[in-house]
Amino acid sequence: MAIEVFSRVEQKYLITENHFKALKPLLEQYMDADIYNKDGQTYLIFNIYFDTPSNELIIRSLEKPVYKEKLRLRSYGKAGREDTVYFEIKKKFDGIVYKRRTSMTYREAEAFMNARTEPVNTELNRQVFNEIKDLMERYELKPKVMISYDRFAFFGKNDSDFRLTLDKNIFTRREELDFDSAPHGKSLLNEGEWLMEAKGTNSFPLWFVHFLSQNKINQNSFSKYGNEFLKYNK
Repeated sequence: MAIEVFSRVEQKYLITENHFKALKPLLEQYMDADIYNKDGQTYLIFNIYFDTPSNELIIRSLEKPVYKEKLRLRSYGKAGREDTVYFEIKKKFDGIVYKRRTSMTYREAEAFMNARTEPVNTELNRQVFNEIKDLMERYELKPKVMISYDRFAFFGKNDSDFRLTLDKNIFTRREELDFDSAPHGKSLLNEGEWLMEAKGTNSFPLWFVHFLSQNKINQNSFSKYGNEFLKYNK
């Protein structure tokens, strides 16, 4: 059963191509690549974010409340109707991110999004799905925006709870909200820019803290959906 339930601290940073090159030897020394990063290549992620007709969730999120939540449907690369996709609820309370997700086929996800037809497969985690259903009904959520990007992901060799992701080619669009099309749309990042996220349950390792300090890299509260809304949908 493809399901994740966890909490963690997440910090984001905008870095340059030179920063990325300086980071690479440290990644080789201290981190292991994600299984999706085959042959040292990035992998593609598609996300469909849900919101109300008046964009209530993202507007509230941008106000930086103590508690906020979002819902998205994720695919690792383009998906056929019988491929696995993931519904994810992300909640943030007092700086801690709580994530719950469950999987279904793309066909089942479309039926649920479009007609609220519930999946019948036995692999579905009903507890998480009921939370998703409640959230969608409570806010009358609809698919609002597609955000796609290329990702490197790494896990600590000595601390598997520490994770680094590096995203580039972040494109957004508010039409063709499906997993059939190649990535396209409006860009969120400047040329040569990466969005780096550090994620962990405890403090970050010293080598990473030193890297940030030596390169004068500061934390940045960059939200993909939030920046899409501010940049293109004011």
